[in-house]
Amino acid sequence: MKRRGGRAVFVDSETLAVRRASRRVGVQITVASVVVIVVIVTAIYFFIISRVAPDELFERVPDQNNLDVSAQEVLRDSVILGLVLIVLAGVLGWFITRRAVRPLGNALRMQRAFVADASHELRTPLTVLDARLQVLQRGLAENDPSTAAVAQLREDAKSLIDIVNDLLLSAEAEGARSQSNPATPLSPVIAVVVKSMQLIADSKAVRITADGPESVWTFLPEMSVHRCLVVLLDNALRFAPNGSEVIVTVTATRSTVTITVRDSGHGIQGVDPGRIFDRFVHTRNSAEQTPAARTGFGIGLALVRDIAVHNGGSVAVVRSSAEGTEIGFSVPRAPNH
Repeated sequence: MKRRGGRAVFVDSETLAVRRASRRVGVQITVASVVVIVVIVTAIYFFIISRVAPDELFERVPDQNNLDVSAQEVLRDSVILGLVLIVLAGVLGWFITRRAVRPLGNALRMQRAFVADASHELRTPLTVLDARLQVLQRGLAENDPSTAAVAQLREDAKSLIDIVNDLLLSAEAEGARSQSNPATPLSPVIAVVVKSMQLIADSKAVRITADGPESVWTFLPEMSVHRCLVVLLDNALRFAPNGSEVIVTVTATRSTVTITVRDSGHGIQGVDPGRIFDRFVHTRNSAEQTPAARTGFGIGLALVRDIAVHNGGSVAVVRSSAEGTEIGFSVPRAPNH
């Protein structure tokens, strides 16, 4: 989120990534140009100096057989010329880089639009499929051998619906505007999510605990808080060892509130921790130690990042080591009610 003319302007994560890439390339072009300019100016300077006899370097009025220039004048003019060329190189580098990455930004926006459209188209038939499976399940007798298969089909359909919803939320996260949303208390939402996710954690004998101040509010919508925390806890439970603990901690400052989720797994493996919030990036399950052992679809954490960015916040890997992983989700804090 940026402020322009006294109003908040929200920038999607793809645009931010393109701008960061543009700045990096522009800096690299400028540095390379500066090095070349400095080498050229230095070479010219020493070439001119080499044409002047040592005892005549600082003469103000050289004789007719020498160059009509002094060392001080050569140095001054060389520095001025170098500075002008450096500024010109920086301007040209910035302009060329912006033009070069513009097609990338357009492609990313088209990709986001396609994901949103495809998700809309897929959600309706999947919902209808789930409804029909539910009707079929209700019509089966208790001892029907197909009951287990239909129940599994419903679970698969629900998983597909969740994936499509994640894609749609990620593509349309721009709709979440932090300052226009009503304030949401965090404690009740966290309590509900922890209670529901504990049902999943029980299968691994993992305990989920929450700690933090009670009266903390944020402008993030309740649904977004719920979805982000579910994603972070699901990610932590996936790697938490049996019988371990996953800790949810809330910390607040005057302007921000941060939710951190910490597990005691083996850390992020198979991918740079800074890339786990990119779409369709997979990590490797450390327990299996095989590149093929990929978990998740690479959508959930990208969704968390998009929601955070569009609400003026951020998400990052606080730490990742053999002792576990901690991910922090920060958003602007709302005044307590």
